[in-house]
Amino acid sequence: MDLELRHLRALVAVADAGSFTDAAIELGVSQAAVSRTLIALEDVLGVRLLHRTSRSVLPTTAGVQVLTRARHLLADADELVLEATTGHTRLRIGHAWAAMGRRTLAFQRQWAERYPDVELRLIRTHSATGGLAEGHCDLAVVRTAFDERRFAGAVVGSERRYCAVSVTDPWASRRSISLDDVLTRTVLVDRRTGTTTVDLWPRDRRPKIEYSQDVDDWLAAVAGGGHVGITPESTVAQYRREGVKFVPLRGAPPIDVRLVWRRHDPHPLTHAAVALLTDLYRKPARPARR
Repeated sequence: MDLELRHLRALVAVADAGSFTDAAIELGVSQAAVSRTLIALEDVLGVRLLHRTSRSVLPTTAGVQVLTRARHLLADADELVLEATTGHTRLRIGHAWAAMGRRTLAFQRQWAERYPDVELRLIRTHSATGGLAEGHCDLAVVRTAFDERRFAGAVVGSERRYCAVSVTDPWASRRSISLDDVLTRTVLVDRRTGTTTVDLWPRDRRPKIEYSQDVDDWLAAVAGGGHVGITPESTVAQYRREGVKFVPLRGAPPIDVRLVWRRHDPHPLTHAAVALLTDLYRKPARPARR
């Protein structure tokens, strides 16, 4: 016998109601049907899920774990049914690092005003495609190359680069840092999602490179001293961190910011999102806070 959603619904109903009788009333079936369904679920999983006495029904240790997963699975299933029957009521935008930077809040507010019936969700996923390839989102904000055979995209703006240094670093007092200056330092790079590569420098003159796991590791290492980082202005807005100073970087090209989507399955409001974010990037930039 395979695991079915009705098994999980019966388990959650019994746990919430506290009895088979009340669970049966909630589900609109007989008490015997609820009991049979729970026995079937325990047979499928091979573990006992409930302690049954004449006065109470309580989950076992395994039952507590299964209940937690069951609630998540049922919520996802209900959401899937709702979206399939009512159309696109949600837009998920993924990102790997800093979303839309200082424009994030404006995007969220204006989206809610223009499209009140379509919920906007921002999802951070440590993936080169911001979760798009993994199916976590409908669109993704990316600042690195992507597979153009699978995905389509549009440039919505560009961002200047900053050098991240520890507040105790002598460079923290500078008004700007040149790309050539960085040749003398160890540069910390997020290999999977970072925008910095050795290609910023000539082949015969490159700095020492070390790698971090994600943005939090990157910030912690920079704050600790000994490393510097190079990052787009969006990081300055999204990840202000005690112990880290962001200084404008001279001599480095700006970074293109793109919205990317699945080429053969775009969300109906893809171009609306592109238009809104493009408009926000066109507005005069304020100095990044640092």
